[in-house]
Amino acid sequence: MDESELLERARGGDEAAFARLAAGHRRELKAHCYRMLGSLQDAEDALQETLLAAWRGLPGFEGRSSPRTWLYRIATNACLRLASKRPPRVLSPEYGPPRGDVHDLGEFVPGPVFLEPWPDDVPGDPGPDASFARREDVELAFVAALQHLPATQRAVLILREVLEFSAAEVASVLELTPAAVNSALQRARKAVRERVPPATQRAELSALGAEGQRELIDAFVAAWERADVDALVSLLAEDVRFTMPPLPAWFDGRDDVMRFIAERCFETPWRLAPIRVNGQPGFACYQRNPDGRFRLGAINVLSVRDGLITAISGFLDPALYPLFGLPKEFPS
Repeated sequence: MDESELLERARGGDEAAFARLAAGHRRELKAHCYRMLGSLQDAEDALQETLLAAWRGLPGFEGRSSPRTWLYRIATNACLRLASKRPPRVLSPEYGPPRGDVHDLGEFVPGPVFLEPWPDDVPGDPGPDASFARREDVELAFVAALQHLPATQRAVLILREVLEFSAAEVASVLELTPAAVNSALQRARKAVRERVPPATQRAELSALGAEGQRELIDAFVAAWERADVDALVSLLAEDVRFTMPPLPAWFDGRDDVMRFIAERCFETPWRLAPIRVNGQPGFACYQRNPDGRFRLGAINVLSVRDGLITAISGFLDPALYPLFGLPKEFPS
């Protein structure tokens, strides 16, 4: 059945038809909610609210727009409601200054505070279509920059620049005039440009090439699993940062980062499984426990510049791990 037939059946009360209709948009809708909210967990909540509202609202859908546009209208408004109740998500350097004492990491910060990572590929989750596959649209720096925009500007920028809706379509979604949409877009573009690096991670990784990326990932895994400080130092930029939300501590500069890694991270052995996170190289990090088993302890994301690592963004919230579809123990 094509989308129009699925829609007709769904409007007649066929839940299975609605589920099939929604499945074709589920992944990109979730990504939209993630960009809006900076949180994978909040994005899942907003997606569920969207699908429930869409099912309940089907009798009133008159087909004046495409089902996709209609679903985005519902999702965007769900995100705007959620964003109005919570502070924007931030990166660790925006929460507090770097630390010098590698033995004082603080306690987990409660509540919705820090930006969360996005899994590029989740087992059983439908893959994105070609228009969604532009990886820079979920890069950490871009999503972090979005969180500094007023929520309406954020929605305008995402709908216009990422999803390529027309000004008229965005005006309809947000109940604005096209002139107001264009004005908001200009302000949002300027604000984001001031916060993102000159080159996207996609451009940096493309410059490395597939072979260069493999070499960097293999070298990082080998150095980390061997606890080889010298080998790891050679991979890091001078201004590298290491963050680990929801812990408040983060370290700035190669000397402090390496001191933290050598004295704290390398206290116990690790096994790393390469994954893709936010369109960037990442790792599921498994730490050896006293029983000898390697259990999932972090999701790390690398940012690069000129072939060197400029950021190791660690995410330590165990609630994120099931959303990535990762095994709890390192596969033997």
